[in-house]
Amino acid sequence: MNIQRIAVAGGETLVVLPETDYQDLVDARDHALALAAVAAGADTLTEAEAREYLAAATPLAFWRRHRGQTQEELAASAGISQPYLAQLEKGRRVGDVVLYAKLAASLRLRIEDIVPG
Repeated sequence: MNIQRIAVAGGETLVVLPETDYQDLVDARDHALALAAVAAGADTLTEAEAREYLAAATPLAFWRRHRGQTQEELAASAGISQPYLAQLEKGRRVGDVVLYAKLAASLRLRIEDIVPG
């Protein structure tokens, strides 16, 4: 690993390294976080469920079905109409962060697990 250290004003030191080395560090961190999450009981998917997830119109659509909720139940818990939820699930509409926070809480997920794209 080719690392350079640069002293800057205020006594702080910056570290400069090749982008590939930086990406390796980020990947290692993400891997460690994923292992810790699984050890703490985070959801894991079977191969069939992973294929279902990838085939779903949106992550929201997959997770609602995976959690066994109807559109009516999830919409009611988020304070929106079922037709609006159907549009979100199809990717025809995008909600705001407050709505996704409500949906994620109802599905026992993080917002980033259900936000499209």
